[in-house]
Amino acid sequence: METYLRMVDLPYQNYFDGKLSPQGKMPWIEYNQEQVSGTEFIIDFLEERLGASLNKSLTPQEKAISRAITKMVEEHFYWTIAYCQWVDNLEETQKMLSVSGPLSDLLRWILSHLTGGIVKREMYGHGIGRFSEEEVYALMEKDMRTLATLLGDKKYLMGSKLSTVDAAVFSHLAPAMWTLPGTRPEQLIKGELINLAMYCERIRRRFWPEWFVDLEDFCYSNTTEGSDSQSKLPDLGLYSRTDTFQDDTHTHTSHTGTPKDPLSPDSDQTGHSLYDSDMDTECSEIDKC
Repeated sequence: METYLRMVDLPYQNYFDGKLSPQGKMPWIEYNQEQVSGTEFIIDFLEERLGASLNKSLTPQEKAISRAITKMVEEHFYWTIAYCQWVDNLEETQKMLSVSGPLSDLLRWILSHLTGGIVKREMYGHGIGRFSEEEVYALMEKDMRTLATLLGDKKYLMGSKLSTVDAAVFSHLAPAMWTLPGTRPEQLIKGELINLAMYCERIRRRFWPEWFVDLEDFCYSNTTEGSDSQSKLPDLGLYSRTDTFQDDTHTHTSHTGTPKDPLSPDSDQTGHSLYDSDMDTECSEIDKC
């Protein structure tokens, strides 16, 4: 959901109060005191109210293909990655949890095993959890190979321009890229299916440049007249590519945003990649050329 909001350049603010939607799920948003839950319904709502569409240039057939891909990653591939993260690699995942305090180790253990138990129970209810480990990984590999074939040598799944399906696919491939070191999905995406890795990095640099930047190292200058002081950039849980908040959009999610889009350490002052000439040089329908 956050990746989509960044792609359409809609400013938002995260809330971490733990409140779930009426359906007991996340994400959900509040816009001008109106609540909408479920990623698909949120996107439909934002397209209708704000015209925030990434699919305007797609043909009806391309829109149908995009929906089929989205449902494959959301309803099938998601569970195989969840299994790898929270069941098969629980100990490594436990180390990544951000918990502080005198009882942090105990709390980290409780949280990880509680989540792992929930994932196993929900996987069993879904049906995919009734298969063996080898069968689950076989299903995961088929999905990843399908995505790699569909992507081919294109910049994005539907061609040279971003579309909504890219937000869904990127977010589900991200764990294989960055939170599952040494696992089967990482070995696949950074080995035989390297086009998926390049795809993820292309989107990461463009919309999540702060992932590999220490925000504590960023400063902003206080431009108040008569003041030459510098202050630390405050983490307000805000994000806007244009740094404008004319509309009141809130999203209840489990990730942190940043006040303003800091440049990638591998980018020049225009935000263009210094590594790959095809990374950020195209002006899509959401960018102003």
